[in-house]
Amino acid sequence: MAESARVDSWLWAVRIFKTRTAATAACRAGHVRVNGERAKAAQPVRPGDELRVRIQGFDRILVVKQPITKRVGAAVVAESVEDRTPPPPPRELTGFVPVRDRGAGRPTKRERREIDRLRGRG
Repeated sequence: MAESARVDSWLWAVRIFKTRTAATAACRAGHVRVNGERAKAAQPVRPGDELRVRIQGFDRILVVKQPITKRVGAAVVAESVEDRTPPPPPRELTGFVPVRDRGAGRPTKRERREIDRLRGRG
């Protein structure tokens, strides 16, 4: 058993990303932080390190219990990672964001005024 593993390999092994390439791309884009610092793909992670991974606009907070480099069964993954991600806020507390259909063109003057009213600008 290794005492450290590459951060991209570990994220792939514990099934945070589908492919190691996706994990490497997330590191390059700055979406992965190890102990508060931006991580490069080859940075080693050790037991006790805290990782913050931004996926789909939300941060997942993970703590390394055991560094692994190969994809393993779900039971071993559960022993290798501690997920400290807070639960998402309830839908009642998150505001409704109106979305225009793609390709609908520019809003008319009337629609723009309604949008402004919804956003509290009018």
